[in-house]
Amino acid sequence: MKLGIGLYRHMLTEDNFQFAKQAGATHIIAHLTNYFQDTTQLPSANETGGNYGESSGEPPWTYEQLSTLKTRINDAGLELEAIENFDPAHWHDILLDGPQREQHIENIKTIIRNMGKAGIPIMGYYFSLAGVYGWSKGPWARGDAIAVGYVEEMAPPPQPIPNGQVWNMTYDRNAPQGSVAPVDEATVWQRLEDFLGEIIPVAEEAGVRMAAHPDDPPLPELRGTGRLIYRPERYQRLLDLVPSQNNVLEFCVGAISEMRDVEMDVYQAIDSYSKQNKIGYIHLRNVRGKVPNYHEVFIDEGDTDMFKILEILKRNGFEGVLIPDHVPEMTCDASWHAGMAHALGWMKAAITSLERT
Repeated sequence: MKLGIGLYRHMLTEDNFQFAKQAGATHIIAHLTNYFQDTTQLPSANETGGNYGESSGEPPWTYEQLSTLKTRINDAGLELEAIENFDPAHWHDILLDGPQREQHIENIKTIIRNMGKAGIPIMGYYFSLAGVYGWSKGPWARGDAIAVGYVEEMAPPPQPIPNGQVWNMTYDRNAPQGSVAPVDEATVWQRLEDFLGEIIPVAEEAGVRMAAHPDDPPLPELRGTGRLIYRPERYQRLLDLVPSQNNVLEFCVGAISEMRDVEMDVYQAIDSYSKQNKIGYIHLRNVRGKVPNYHEVFIDEGDTDMFKILEILKRNGFEGVLIPDHVPEMTCDASWHAGMAHALGWMKAAITSLERT
């Protein structure tokens, strides 16, 4: 198992690469989509109105752009393991089945080919129209550290998605008034199947693994749109749509732990999918509670036995990257960095302990 850290676009700096290395990380998961308005802190939906920023509108990421980033990370003594999340500008009409769908399929194919040429092995993505929506924030982690969560009574009303917005980001500020028509789950599954059918063969040729994130919050319906991976066993359906070693999972321990009415718990899920060698990389995040009421907390204090998770991964020979995710804000001038250093330190100690047994 390898230790990594996820960095948002504006955090892809030499100082943060050095911080990652000092904290024991060896790999970077890079976000090139500029959400969260250039902040390290996760916003609540009440703070943003459910909009996590405006899409850059940039062309699909080029080989030169990706290669330069990889070189900078390598020069810092680290490896670039994955890019996480497409920009809505690149694929909104794949999600919406809109008039630019064919062009957007070509956008994604171009990105995957450029990643393969640059030697970046994994693309993490989240196939959802509503995306992450409804988070609240509060002093829910140890010592009243501020953390995000989903609390039903605090969540904003799940209003329809406005035109010009998808995945909680605005891609067209001049879109006409109105909202996205309701989309049922079966339709979203079909859109995903069509997407994977066209993209996985390109990913196979490029040597890039497409890693799918589960729903967060894991609700069966949100903002008038069906959701797909709101129970862990539904991951298997995604894998079976297009069987391939390049069709894999971005396994989020926190999101899986939040799910209710499940056929397999988080331990059974990570055992099953790691045995199949179907996990690209892992978000290691702890929570208390389940949807529709859960809080994200420090890695060592939630409902999930994280050491048990690591034991299962070791037993099944998982050799991929694990990263902390959504760390609580610690009380100091560098609240994100402190929270991230705490999580990385715990993970490094736990992995080292397992390696010695």
